[in-house]
Amino acid sequence: MKSMNLEKKWLFPLVLSAIVCFFVVVTSFNMGLITSLHTINSIFLSHVKLNQTNPYFAESIINQAPPPPARPPVPRFAYLVSGSKNDLEKLWRTLQALYHPRNYYVVHLDLESSVQERLELASRVEKEPIFAQVGNVHMITKANMVTYRGPTMVANTLHACAILLKKYQDWDWFINLSASDYPLVTQDDLLYTFSNLKREFNFIEYSSRLGWKEGQRAMPLIIDPGLYKTTKSDIFWVSPKRALPTAFKLFTGSAWMILSRAFVEYCIWGWDNLPRTLLMYYTNFVSSPEGYFQTVACNAPEFATTVINHDLHFISWDRPPKQHPHNLNINDTSRIIASGAAFARKFRRDDPLLDKIDKEFLRRKNGSFTPGGWCTSRPSCLKVGNPAKLKPGPGAKRLRRLIGKLVLSTNTTRQQQCK
Repeated sequence: MKSMNLEKKWLFPLVLSAIVCFFVVVTSFNMGLITSLHTINSIFLSHVKLNQTNPYFAESIINQAPPPPARPPVPRFAYLVSGSKNDLEKLWRTLQALYHPRNYYVVHLDLESSVQERLELASRVEKEPIFAQVGNVHMITKANMVTYRGPTMVANTLHACAILLKKYQDWDWFINLSASDYPLVTQDDLLYTFSNLKREFNFIEYSSRLGWKEGQRAMPLIIDPGLYKTTKSDIFWVSPKRALPTAFKLFTGSAWMILSRAFVEYCIWGWDNLPRTLLMYYTNFVSSPEGYFQTVACNAPEFATTVINHDLHFISWDRPPKQHPHNLNINDTSRIIASGAAFARKFRRDDPLLDKIDKEFLRRKNGSFTPGGWCTSRPSCLKVGNPAKLKPGPGAKRLRRLIGKLVLSTNTTRQQQCK
C-alpha cells in the first residue's frame, strides 16, 4: 500500500514534465518555421525590389539619357610634312615611311621649290593607288612662301592645321615635320603607344629661361619678306628694339611638336584672343616657330597643365645650340636608339643611316610603305586591310618607356609646368 502511494507521488511530476517538454518542442519548431519563412520572404522581397529598379524595364530605358559615343581606342594622327627647294625626294621618302591609312597627311613644297617639283609631287599623290583608295593625303597646291626663322613658317603650320580641321573630323593629334625628319618607330608603334594616353596631352619642348635669346630674338624687331614678296629672301632687322612683354610670359623651345586637337582648335578658332594677339606679336620675332606655340600653350590656363616638356625628337645640337643642328650619320645610331624618340632630324638625302633605320627600325623596303597590321600583302603593302589592326614592335617598347618617364615626371612636378 505504501509503495502504491509512492508511485502516485512521482507520477504527477513526470506527467507535468512531459507536458512542458512537449510545449517546448512545439514552440521551438514553430519559431524555426517562422525564422525560415522570414528568410525566404526576405530573399523574395529583395528580388522583387531589384526587379522594381531593373534597368531593363522599358520605362527605365526611355527615361535614361543615351550614352555618349565611345572614343575609338586607337587614335589618329594628322601630319604636316613640308619641304622647300630640292626636297621632293626627301619629302616623298618621309611620307612613305610615315604612311598609315588611319592617319591624315598634308604635304607642302614652298614657293622656293620649282614648279616642276610641285607638279611632280601632285602627280605622285594623285597616282598612288593607296592614297586614292583611302583619300587621306592632301597636297597644298597653292604653295606658300616660307622663310626660315620667320613668321611665315608659323603661318604655314596654321594653314595646314586649318585644312586638317576642315577636311577631317576625327583625328586626335597634329604632328609637324619637315622633309629632313624621319620616323624612328613604325606608325603601329606610335598608334599603339598613344592609345593609352590622354588625348589632351601636348608634347611641346619649352623653357621660360630665354637667356641670350632675350637680347637676340625677343627684343629685336624683324621683317619677314615672305609676307609680301613672291621671291625668297632672308628676314631683316629694323629699329628701334622693343622691351620684353608684360601682358604675357615668353617661352621658347623646339619648332617640332605634337599638339592635341583641342589645342589646335584653340589656336585656329581663337575663342580667346590670346592666339591672335601672340600671332601678331611673333610677326616681328626672330625664329618665331620656336616660341609661338610654347607661349600660347603656357599662357592659356586650360592648356598649361597639358604640356609635356619634350618634342619626341632626337636632334643633335652643339652646346650651346647654334642656328642649325648637326646632320645625323651612321655614328649616331646608338644615341638614337637610347633616346627612345619617335622622330629624328636632320638627315641628308639618301644618307646610309636612313637605310639602316628602314631595315632595322621600320622593316621597310625602299620605295614602299612601312609594314603594319593594316597591310594585307607583304612586303610592299599594296592592299589595305583593317587600319585599326596594330602590330607594335620593339620601337613601341622604347617609346613607351620614354613617354612613361615624361608623364611620371610631369605628374610629380605639375606645379612647375610652364614656369
